[in-house]
Amino acid sequence: QVQLVESGGGLVQAGGSLRLSCAASGRIFSINDMGWYRQTPGKQRELVATITSGGSTNYADSVKGRCTISRDNAKNTVYLQMDTLKSEDTAVYYCNAYVVTQTRGYYGMIYWGKGTLVTISS
Repeated sequence: QVQLVESGGGLVQAGGSLRLSCAASGRIFSINDMGWYRQTPGKQRELVATITSGGSTNYADSVKGRCTISRDNAKNTVYLQMDTLKSEDTAVYYCNAYVVTQTRGYYGMIYWGKGTLVTISS
């Protein structure tokens, strides 16, 4: 019913920048919190940043001052601007969103995208 599709990943040199996007589509009534997470092989998925529908943000300490999360509610899209990238930022980045759908009533659940790979070369 709902799909999240990330884009914008790729290979960039250390110190560079990337902007990730994640668009939600489907039978969406509303979207509450949206967020970005990342995962490297053998490690648990970790929080990068979240943003509420009202625009309040939260960041992992490891990315504070280097990343900015934003959203366009009209487009059901969340963005992650990443600057001053480091080799330790290399990971698969996933977006998620708490989406309320309306079919026979309202139902909310968390959806995940399939991820986009970010590789930082030193």
